[in-house]
Amino acid sequence: MKDRPGLLSFANIPELKRRLFYLFLGLAIYRFAIHVPSPGINSEAFIEFFQKAGGTLLGFLDIFSGGALSRFSVCALGVMPYISASIIMQLMTVVFPTIKEYYKEGPEGRRKIAYYTRYLTLAICLIQGFGIAIGLERMVSPSGVPIVAEPGWTFRILTMISLTAGTLFLVWLGEQMTEHGIGNGISIIIFAGIVAGIFPAISRSLKFLQTGEFSLFTLLLILLLLFGILAFTCFMEMSQRRIPVYYAKRQVGRQIMGGQTSYLPLKINSAGVIPPIFASSVLMFPATVASFVPLSFFQIFSQWLNPAGILYNFLFAGLIIFFCYFYTAVIFNPKEVADNLKKWGGFVPGIRPGRATEEFLERVLMRITFIGALYVAFICILPNFLVYQMNLPFYFGGTSLLIAVGVAMDLVGQIEAHLLTRQYEAFIKHSKLKTR
Repeated sequence: MKDRPGLLSFANIPELKRRLFYLFLGLAIYRFAIHVPSPGINSEAFIEFFQKAGGTLLGFLDIFSGGALSRFSVCALGVMPYISASIIMQLMTVVFPTIKEYYKEGPEGRRKIAYYTRYLTLAICLIQGFGIAIGLERMVSPSGVPIVAEPGWTFRILTMISLTAGTLFLVWLGEQMTEHGIGNGISIIIFAGIVAGIFPAISRSLKFLQTGEFSLFTLLLILLLLFGILAFTCFMEMSQRRIPVYYAKRQVGRQIMGGQTSYLPLKINSAGVIPPIFASSVLMFPATVASFVPLSFFQIFSQWLNPAGILYNFLFAGLIIFFCYFYTAVIFNPKEVADNLKKWGGFVPGIRPGRATEEFLERVLMRITFIGALYVAFICILPNFLVYQMNLPFYFGGTSLLIAVGVAMDLVGQIEAHLLTRQYEAFIKHSKLKTR
């Protein structure tokens, strides 16, 4: 039996080289686009304001925009409006059965879902662009310089058009990377934005080391801790509960079908990165509103929800656990799975088909979701402890870590799939030649 192909053997596969070329070309275009400034903004005043307000939702969104928001480029919103639209479309399957039927129709249904998602993305971008424009007109930098030199409807319309165009361009670019490249283009764009923040973090760490604020031993200890967290995240993202499924033998015409043994994989973290995104958005909203609206109520409330405080982390963990259960219930239907198993003659050993199988799946799903929710909450709270208690010289978010690990593992898996397919095709050709 041949060994598993290595990732570096892609040099012998023209198709894979072409796809990787389109992938890196798309990333280069993306990194260029985030430096195109949006019109009507005093860049120096905005950067000064952003450095002060970086701990709010603005700083959270800047991670996913790859630094485009801190520069206020045309791509300042990134692909987050598209992600929000996709999440809304998934949640709407609970309310509207018609949308749920689209998901079951295969490629044609997915095309309709993508059509509605784009229009919803357009609406979200226009609304966010108008709100941001109104907020920017009221803001001044800490030194008292207005961020918008000429406020008015001209600036508002220009901001709405430029931010919407930037987001839709990134969505189009991601779709082209998905079609002609490898992996999911939208996810890879978010991944590239997150990874782009690693190099400034390394530079800041080296400066701390040179100035003597950090010793070499402390820096090595922090790096060891970060690698341990990364390894733990990879392990948990790959973990799953495999439920054995047996298929009874049955005769269809002259053929005997079934008699096979399979398993039903249930991931420990079925909800992915959706719970921390929702939880962060809910908790960061008052602080962000306080940046735009100088009301005393919002100012006091934002101080209570300081990321360094116990109340914030307690509420953050509670919301993550809640959204883990909620989103898992949306994407996984035990009744539907139990009915499909019964329809195809499958059963779990020791469990009666139908209602008993549904209750068994619900019980197992509740238990593993609890473990997954605790894991996600731990990963998302730990960075706050390291930054505010141990004075870590850079911030790495738990949400961004989960996204980076998930996208990297998916990308490596798809490259390996191409290599295995190539190896299998070569094996088949060799066998045919041998037979002749």
